[in-house]
Amino acid sequence: MIEEQNIDELNNEESINLYAILFKYLAYWPWFIVSVIVCVILAFLYLRYQAPVYNVTAAVLIKEEEQKGGNSAASPLAAIQDLGMLSMTSNFDNEVEILHSRTLIKKAVNELHLYTNIVENRVTGYDIPLYKNSPVDVFMTPEQADKLKMPVTLKMTYTPTGKLTVHAEYMVDTEIEELDKTFLKLPAALPTPVGVINFTPNDSIQGLPKEDVTLTASISSPTATAQGYMGSTSVEATSKTTTIAQINVQNTNKQRGVDFINCLVAFYNRDANDEKNEVAQKTAEFIEERIGIINRELGTAETELADFKQRSGLTDLTSDAQLALSESSRYEQQRMENATQIQLVEFLRNYIFDPKNNDEVIPSNVGLQDQNLTSAIDQYNTMIIERNRLLRTSSENNPAVINMNTGIEAMRHSVQTTVASVLKGLNIAKTDIERQARKYEGRISNAPLQEKEFLSIARQQEIKAALYTMLLQKREENAITLAATANNGRIVEEPLADSAPVSPNKKIILLAALVIGLAIPVAIIYLRSLLKYKIENREDVESITSVPLLAELPHCKMPETGSIVIRENKNEIMEEAFRRLRTNLIFMLENNQKVILFTSTQPSEGKSFVAANTAVSLAFLGKKTLIVGLDIRKPRLSRVFNLQHHAKGITNYLSDPEHVDLADVIQPSGISPNLDIMVGGAIPPNPTELVAREILDRTMEQLKQRYDYIILDTAPIGMVTDTAIISRIADLCVYICRADVTPKAGFRYINLLRDEKKFPKLATVINDIDMNKRKNSYYGYGAKYGYGSKYYSYGSYGYGYGYSDEKKNKR
Repeated sequence: MIEEQNIDELNNEESINLYAILFKYLAYWPWFIVSVIVCVILAFLYLRYQAPVYNVTAAVLIKEEEQKGGNSAASPLAAIQDLGMLSMTSNFDNEVEILHSRTLIKKAVNELHLYTNIVENRVTGYDIPLYKNSPVDVFMTPEQADKLKMPVTLKMTYTPTGKLTVHAEYMVDTEIEELDKTFLKLPAALPTPVGVINFTPNDSIQGLPKEDVTLTASISSPTATAQGYMGSTSVEATSKTTTIAQINVQNTNKQRGVDFINCLVAFYNRDANDEKNEVAQKTAEFIEERIGIINRELGTAETELADFKQRSGLTDLTSDAQLALSESSRYEQQRMENATQIQLVEFLRNYIFDPKNNDEVIPSNVGLQDQNLTSAIDQYNTMIIERNRLLRTSSENNPAVINMNTGIEAMRHSVQTTVASVLKGLNIAKTDIERQARKYEGRISNAPLQEKEFLSIARQQEIKAALYTMLLQKREENAITLAATANNGRIVEEPLADSAPVSPNKKIILLAALVIGLAIPVAIIYLRSLLKYKIENREDVESITSVPLLAELPHCKMPETGSIVIRENKNEIMEEAFRRLRTNLIFMLENNQKVILFTSTQPSEGKSFVAANTAVSLAFLGKKTLIVGLDIRKPRLSRVFNLQHHAKGITNYLSDPEHVDLADVIQPSGISPNLDIMVGGAIPPNPTELVAREILDRTMEQLKQRYDYIILDTAPIGMVTDTAIISRIADLCVYICRADVTPKAGFRYINLLRDEKKFPKLATVINDIDMNKRKNSYYGYGAKYGYGSKYYSYGSYGYGYGYSDEKKNKR
C-alpha cells in the first residue's frame, strides 16, 4: 500500500509539473498568436512567389544482350569469373548509371538548349517559365556558353511593334559588366565579350504580343546546367526482378520535363548503337580493304589466262590425265581453302600483335572456319566494348575498370595463343596437302608443258575468284548486321507529368509555418528561462531546494509612511498572503517553540518587511508578539513601523544589562496592543561579539515567558556571520528570497544551511512576486485564489547594506 501511495504521489507531482510548464508558456499567449500569424503570412508569400515544380515519370526497358559463346568450357571469361579473378557489376546497373551520367545529360541539355532559361516577369507572383512559347528565342552556341564563369542575365522588353530592348549583365575576368541595346526588329545579334547572343522571333507563336512583355533570360554553362539536371533526375529499377528503369525528372515546366526524358533516351540508344556497331564497322573496313587487293590480283590472273590460251591454245586431256587432274584438282581445292585460311589467320595475327590495336576490337565474321578462334574473338570484343562503356562514366582507377583490364589482358593472351595454334594447324595441313598434290602432279608430269602452265594459271585464277566471292558474301552479311541493330532501351511508359506539383507542398509548408510559429516563442521563452539567473517564481525555488515553501507574497503598493501593508479585519490579497504565511508558520512550530528568525542571502530582499508584517498578522490573531531588530549593523525596524527615533534598543541592553532595564527597550507598536517592538538601538563597534554573549540567551528566556511569539529580524546570513551566531536561540528560520532580485546561485546557500543543520527548522518565503507578469501562471495568485486583477503594489526597496549611505527607495 505504501509503494502504491508513493507511486500515486509521483504521478501527481509529474502531472503538476506538466501543468506548470503549460501555464508557464500560456502566460505568453499573445507571442504565440503573433508568431503564428507572421509565419503563416510568410508561408503564403513564399507559396505566392515560388514557381511550382512538377514530377515527370517514364519507364524504359533496358535490353540485356545474351552472352556469346554459351559453352563455358570455351569461354575464358567465364573461367576467370568462376575462379574469382574478375568481378563485374550487373550490366543493368551499368546502364542505369549511364542513363544518369552527366555526359549523357549534357548531350540532352545541348540538344534542347536547356542551358537557356526564359521567364515572364510578374509583380504579384512567381515568374512564369517559358519553354517553346516565349515570343523571343535567345540562343548562344554550347561551345561559347560552356566558357561562361557565371550566367549571363538578359532583361528584355518586347513591344507589340517588334522592338526589343535588352539589358545584359555578364562577367569578364573578375568584373561584372553591363550592356544595353535596342533592336527595332528581329532577328538580331548581340556581340559581347563572352560570346554572341542571337535573338529570333518565335515562329510557333502567331503574331506579335498585344502589349509590352517583360522577360528575363538566363544563359548558364551547359556543364553546370547538366549538373543541376542530375540533381533533379533519378533513375531507379522498378523492381529487383526486371530490367525496367523508372526515370523521374522534376521541372517547373511539364513539357520541358517530357522533352528532356525523350531526348535523354534517344541519345542513350544512339550511343549504345554506335558501340554495338563498332565491331561491324571494323569488319567492314577490313573486308573492303581485302576486296580491293583480291580484285586486283584476280584481274591479273584472268588476263594471264586469256593471253596464254590465245597464244598457245589447249586440247582435251586423255582419260588418264583426266583422272590425275581430277585428283589433283581436289587437292588443289583443299590447298586453295588452306591458303585462304592461312592468309586470314596471318592477317589477324598481324592485327592482334600490332601495339596500336591493343584497345581496338578484332575484326570478326571474316570467314574463319575455326569456331574456337571465332568464339574467342567475340568474347574479347565483348569485353573491349564493356570496358569502353564503363570508361564513359568512370576513370581508369575504378576497381571495375581495373578488373576489366585484367580480364581483357588475359583474354587477349588467350586469343593470341588460339591464333598461333590455328596457324600452326593450318601449316601442318598445308604440308600434308602439298605432299598429296605432288604425288598426283607426278602422274601428269608427262603432260605438255603448255597444259601444265595453263593449269597453274587457272588454279591461281580460281583461288582468287573463290576468295573474292567469299569476301563479297561477307560484306553483305556485315551490312545486314549493321542495318539490323536494335535500340538498347525502349520506352514502355511514355513520359507523363503529374497533375499536381510536388513542390512547393502547400500543406507541408503551412504546417511547417504553424509549427515554426509555435516553436519560436517556445524557444525564446526557454532561452530566456535559461539565461535568467534570478528567482522568479515558486518553480525556481522548488527546483533549487527541498526546504518547505511557506508562502508567496505578491508585489503591492507601499503606504506613504512605514512598511506595514496589512490591516485588521481586511480580506485583500496581502492580508490573505500573510495569513497563509502565518498559518504555515504555526503548523511548523511545535509546543513551546516561539522564536522565529527571519533572514536572507543578501540585502534588499525584504526580510524586515516580511518579518514586520508577519508579526502584525500574529498580533491580529490575538497572539502576544514581540519583534526584535537583531540586524544591529543596519537597524530598520523604526523605519518599517514609522516609529519616532528611539535611542535605546537591544544593543543597549546587551552592552550594559546592569544599567539598562529590559522593559525600557521594549515599546508598543501602535498598530496592535498585542504587538511590541524592540528596535536595534545604537550601532555597536563589535556586533558579532555582542550577539555571541550569553546575555542574549538569558534575554530570550525572559521574553518567552511574556510573549507567545518572538520575531527576530536579523542580518543577511550570506553577508555576515551575526545571524549564524543568533541561530542558537531560534526555533525556526524563515529564509526570504525576492523575485527578480535574489540570484539563483546565491539562494543555494539555503541548502548549505539545511545540510549543516544550522537551524532546528528551516523554511522559505518568496517575496515581491509581480502579479502583472504572472497572473496567468499556474502558481500565480490570480489563477489559484481568484483575487482579480487589481492588486496593491509597493515600490521597490533596497537594503543598502554596509556603512555607506542608505538608498532612498527601500522596502
